[in-house]
Amino acid sequence: MSLNSKVPNGPIKDKWTNYKDKINLVNPANKRNIDIIVVGTGLAGGSAAATLAELGYNVKTYCYQDSPRRAHSIAAQGGINAAKNYMGDGDSNYRLFYDTVKGGDYRSREANVYRLAEVSSNIIDQCVAQGVPFARDYGGLLDNRSFGGVLVSRTFYAKGQTGQQLLLGAYSAMNRQIARGKIEMFNRHEMLDVVKVDGKARGIIARNLITGEIERHSAHAVVIATGGYGNVYFLSTNAMGSNATAAWKIHKKGAYFANPCFTQIHPTCIPRSGDYQSKLTLMSESLRNDGRIWVPKNIEDAKAIQQKKLKPTEITEENRDYYLERRYPAFGNLVPRDVASRAAKERCDAGYGVNATGEAVYLDFAAAIDRYGKEQAKIHSIENPTKEKITELGKNLMEEKYGNLFQMYEKIVDENPYETPMMIYPATHYTMGGVWVDYNLMTTVEGLYCIGEANFSDHGANRLGASALMQGLADGYFVLPYTIGDYLSDDIRTGKISTDTPEFDAVEKEVKKRIDFFINNKGSKSVDHFHKKLGKVMWEKVGMARNEKSLKEAMTEIKSIRDEFWKEVKVPGEANEMNLELEKAGTCSRFLRIGRTFC
Repeated sequence: MSLNSKVPNGPIKDKWTNYKDKINLVNPANKRNIDIIVVGTGLAGGSAAATLAELGYNVKTYCYQDSPRRAHSIAAQGGINAAKNYMGDGDSNYRLFYDTVKGGDYRSREANVYRLAEVSSNIIDQCVAQGVPFARDYGGLLDNRSFGGVLVSRTFYAKGQTGQQLLLGAYSAMNRQIARGKIEMFNRHEMLDVVKVDGKARGIIARNLITGEIERHSAHAVVIATGGYGNVYFLSTNAMGSNATAAWKIHKKGAYFANPCFTQIHPTCIPRSGDYQSKLTLMSESLRNDGRIWVPKNIEDAKAIQQKKLKPTEITEENRDYYLERRYPAFGNLVPRDVASRAAKERCDAGYGVNATGEAVYLDFAAAIDRYGKEQAKIHSIENPTKEKITELGKNLMEEKYGNLFQMYEKIVDENPYETPMMIYPATHYTMGGVWVDYNLMTTVEGLYCIGEANFSDHGANRLGASALMQGLADGYFVLPYTIGDYLSDDIRTGKISTDTPEFDAVEKEVKKRIDFFINNKGSKSVDHFHKKLGKVMWEKVGMARNEKSLKEAMTEIKSIRDEFWKEVKVPGEANEMNLELEKAGTCSRFLRIGRTFC
């Protein structure tokens, strides 16, 4: 099968505008007769569902959480990029496009990225109109901060809760359409397969996670917006429920996967403290605006810290190695995420790690607290302020900017980051790879679309910070609502799609067969036993550092784990009830396949 990206001709800056001018449309009366399924209610799925319903389509939306508000987009902290140039520092659509392509190692589809940059400003206007409380400066204008890999300040933010506030904006738009009857919401449902009729995606098979009932749902088009597959590593910053079920299932039905090995390792996460953990916690990249990353210069000091014989505050400036500032003076601590992650791993592998496991570096805010304190003293006309007063003023400003992040860190680590440098270490965070889509965001299966993190299109080999929220909302609010009409314009006379067909019968039978296997398998080991084993192999051999030898070893080991999984996995409980272990078993079985695909 040949891949056709359907990128329009012409200069890159004119492609999207000219394309919209000539695209096929569906008139309002016909939209009322067309159904669309949207799987996933994060920023991409929520914004798409709300916008499609606002246009007049009948939308059915599915999420495995008890509410769309619980989608993992809520965990995004740092901000969202847009080329508005409010700071007057030389930003533009082209610079945002260039930074994104360069940050992705020149491996993204450039036409999609330019479109992303082009609509970025509209996203901010849309969200402000919804009431999203972006941070503002003293004069009331929207504030910006910097993120890694760029030389301008273009990141709009809401303290350390940007994802939550943006998701509430999309959720409020969804709720309006739910109240109007244009969105039918299916909470606590998991899509288990897609149904194709005459080669076109015409519905899904879903499981009611409360009752265990298997349900059929039909539509004229299906949109997948279920996020990434980072939990293949077991320990990641993703919500534990985040899974690759929908993306992998559509892949098995003919939707191509692209760049599955492109995984982002985020440099600022709270380090692992033991083998008992089930997830890791993100510390926003925005902290690198004011935090300085360092390790001890002398390995003896690092060993003493690991053994708790020395405190970081007892190490003098001349005995600290601010290694990112030393290696990359132009960007300093705001280098791209992949660069910061590899540098931290290199220092820790060399023995300079600073926690008990030897897998942590310091993110120090002492200099920022001092700088902000002196600035605030001048603003408040405080003559000859004491060091204590400067520290107090600096801490107050830092609390305004990052208070919830510092509080989260203190609750988890039991150390005060205002007084002791924060410990961080890279962790799996985002997957740039995903389902292949064309310029219209359609997969290689006709009528089957994929948006947000679940697709591959916009980030290349590495995602710049604050670009995920931008892509999710761009796809949902401003791209898919245009492009899906081009396909649906041929369906205005199709009529309702029946679920009483041989195609639905066959897929439902296949889904029930898989469920019955897990329930009836007489294994002796839990799902988590296999998921942890997979995660260990993935992190050690398919993590930040990869080579031919380690990838071949990983393929062999994953196959062994997978063979054992099918023989020994044990799933307690029944199929016709709420059964978390059954959900996890299906997820783990897919991660075992995705893990091998990585290699």
